[in-house]
Amino acid sequence: MQKSAFDADALVSMFQSASAKQTAQVKDAVTRATVAALQGRELTLKNIRDVLKKVSEAASTGMARNPAPALDVEKLLGGAVAGMDQALLKAVEANQRALQQFVDQGADLKQKHLQKAIDDLDKFEDMLFGAVKTAAGTAGAKLAGPWEQVLERLQAGGTQSGAQASATVEQMASQMQSALRSSRAAGLRAAQSLAESYTALVSGVLIGMSDALRQGGSSGDAPAAPARKKR
Repeated sequence: MQKSAFDADALVSMFQSASAKQTAQVKDAVTRATVAALQGRELTLKNIRDVLKKVSEAASTGMARNPAPALDVEKLLGGAVAGMDQALLKAVEANQRALQQFVDQGADLKQKHLQKAIDDLDKFEDMLFGAVKTAAGTAGAKLAGPWEQVLERLQAGGTQSGAQASATVEQMASQMQSALRSSRAAGLRAAQSLAESYTALVSGVLIGMSDALRQGGSSGDAPAAPARKKR
């Protein structure tokens, strides 16, 4: 699948000129940029990590160049992380819709490709933690502190994408148990033939969601995800 263009320079420029009053705009722009970067790739963990790394690097570069005095760097970086979280939430929802299609066709979620997709969902939150931790370690002395504060708050409160991922995993486990009690042989054969193209299907769903996001503008944030159970 061909990668979508990721305009890192535009993101750098935005952070270079941003003020704390523009945190909401920063969040929205980062969400759009992250979704755009993800939608042209198969949603593998490797590709998602790569996108989060590029977005956080762009944020660091732009903030380091921002000449504004007494700038609330932590607030703006927090907006950037919230934007990445919203983009990951879209990716979780794309996975959820794709998995539901397979369940509706009678797929056994214990199949190798589908089970891996479910297991990977539980790693989304840790990937965001990892991206912020890496940013804190590579951004230089001026930005290390603000990144670390953002990471501390993020780990304490959790993420929307992580909460939704956990809810999806629980939902799929419940549906899998229900499916075991019924016979869906014909649907199973059809679903098995599609299982190997799972990541491509999820990417297609995400593209559709991205189109809806563009058409809908930034009129509101995504609905709050259910509270995540403590591990």
